[in-house]
Amino acid sequence: MAEQWIYLDGQFVRAEEAKISVFDHGLLYGDGVFEGIRAYNGRVFRLEQHLDRLWASARAINLTIPMSKEDLRERVLETVRRNGLHDAYIRLVVTRGKGDLGLDPVKCPIPTVFIIAGGIQIYPPEMYEKGLRVVTLATRRNIVDALSPRIKSLNYLNNILGKLEANQANVEEGLMLTREGYVAEGTSDNVFIVCDGVLATPALHLGVLAGITRGAVLEIARAQGIPAEETTLTLFDVYNADECFLTGTAAELVPVVEVDGRPIGDGRPGPLTKRLLQAFRELTRNEGVAI
Repeated sequence: MAEQWIYLDGQFVRAEEAKISVFDHGLLYGDGVFEGIRAYNGRVFRLEQHLDRLWASARAINLTIPMSKEDLRERVLETVRRNGLHDAYIRLVVTRGKGDLGLDPVKCPIPTVFIIAGGIQIYPPEMYEKGLRVVTLATRRNIVDALSPRIKSLNYLNNILGKLEANQANVEEGLMLTREGYVAEGTSDNVFIVCDGVLATPALHLGVLAGITRGAVLEIARAQGIPAEETTLTLFDVYNADECFLTGTAAELVPVVEVDGRPIGDGRPGPLTKRLLQAFRELTRNEGVAI
């Protein structure tokens, strides 16, 4: 097995030597932000958008990233190069840094930055052909005025509790609702439906993550003349949709064929879902920052 190299606070170290302090507030309190990024065909897909979102998340929690976007961009590319990867999943993390056992972030003078490049598979390959079964989760999405889901923070316990529910239901993913009962997103994916030829996804003001893949799919749809809208969706809308699929950096675009025991459409991945998946894969093969 090839040696794995991790970028950690200004240097590259072997994976087994990549250590952070037990007093790091990213570990103690989930105080930090991250990005999951993909490289395809020797190119890092939408790296600039990921960095912009990282900076936006950091600003929202008043965390100063201790380097410029240009420097961090190069560190991401170098991490992939060091590991000899052509296709990769990249995890970029910035924590509040080492402090004391108290909560006060002022006690953390220097943020921690690390980058991991490796592989990831969220769903088995056959799921992209057959589709997923999902259920509605009892765990509601964090409310926007408590902890905005638009902040891609290290505090993912809300999502993990939802994933536990999905596991207990023996399904691959679950739908999380807002406090008001509107459809928000999956535990790690954005949600789309197709109804009468119109593509729809929950609007950002509902508190969903501004997914990079979500944005790419909306761009593809509009470029191809497919009506697309960001709106408010209910479970009734999902149950009666012609098609449904999930998007995410790790998941890419995966069909959903059953929700809460109800078949979506004819119970098979729909034609528009397949068309968008093909177009997205073509986009990832041709767009990105060269490694």
